Amino acid sequence: MPYPLGMRAARLLSLVLLLQTRGGMTAGQLAEELSVCERTVHRDVLALSEAGVPVYSDRGRGGGYRLLDGYRTRLTGLDRAEAEALFLSGVPDALREMGLAEVATAARLKAAAALPPGSRDAPRTAAQRFHLDAPGWFVTGETPHALAPLARAVWGDHPVTARYGRAARELEPYGLVLKAGVWYLAARSAQRFLVYRVDRFEEVEVHAERHFSRAPDLDLAAFWAERAAQFSKSLLTTQVSLRLSPAGLRALPGVADPAALPAALASAGPPDERGWVTLSLPVEAVEVAYHQVLRFGAEAEVLAPAVLRERLAAAASRLCAIYGAGADQR
Repeated sequence: MPYPLGMRAARLLSLVLLLQTRGGMTAGQLAEELSVCERTVHRDVLALSEAGVPVYSDRGRGGGYRLLDGYRTRLTGLDRAEAEALFLSGVPDALREMGLAEVATAARLKAAAALPPGSRDAPRTAAQRFHLDAPGWFVTGETPHALAPLARAVWGDHPVTARYGRAARELEPYGLVLKAGVWYLAARSAQRFLVYRVDRFEEVEVHAERHFSRAPDLDLAAFWAERAAQFSKSLLTTQVSLRLSPAGLRALPGVADPAALPAALASAGPPDERGWVTLSLPVEAVEVAYHQVLRFGAEAEVLAPAVLRERLAAAASRLCAIYGAGADQR
């Protein structure tokens, strides 16, 4: 099985939970819900009956398949707030891209069927109020072809042989991260933990007959947060000396790169008699700094580097020509 729950097993479970949640359903209704033909539904019902699940055919008008009264599974101790949070935990597109959509649907059906009556509408009320759209704006493109095999390897703790760029290497895939619509793989290679962009893998071979032993103390979320912070800081290679007014200092968190903000605030000197402070702002490049400083308007003065100060002075002259005295007479 490619995942902890086989696809047919997920479908059979979904069928049972649909009947448990909605009562009687016709073969046609079940086929539509499960995206299969009616013949498959009949075969699945027979398989469930042979496995001891009390599903029976109710003939006549309004008939269909039903479960024997009293056959159900309940989750205990789950209040309404917890139930609503449960149905906010999925990212449908991400699950689909990893090949886990059917399994996730089965899990949600199981949870919905097991909720107490007072919480049965939790999925609907949560969906009406919150929607998680993970990809960033203007992010398009196809699902990386390496994503599904890497997901199988992550689930099964299987090593992979992968071609990344020019080199082929053996990796122990620990986890997948979706960041602003881009998939990344956290993997161990030669006892080092590294991060790879999934869309840059050319080939992936999963060694399903083998398993690797996970490092018990690796926290994927903490690992990703640390690497993401390191990456952000590594981009900030240029320093800009700024004087900021009190209003400019208040605007700084909305202008500076989040990774640059702590260092900028730590470098701030005491305010002068007008309340202006001098600080050093880490930026990615002068071009980036130019657009950032323009957002301060007249609440910031660049002291260095000179090339940035000259460029901003030229921009200020052009603005003055547009908005200055006599501009309305053109």
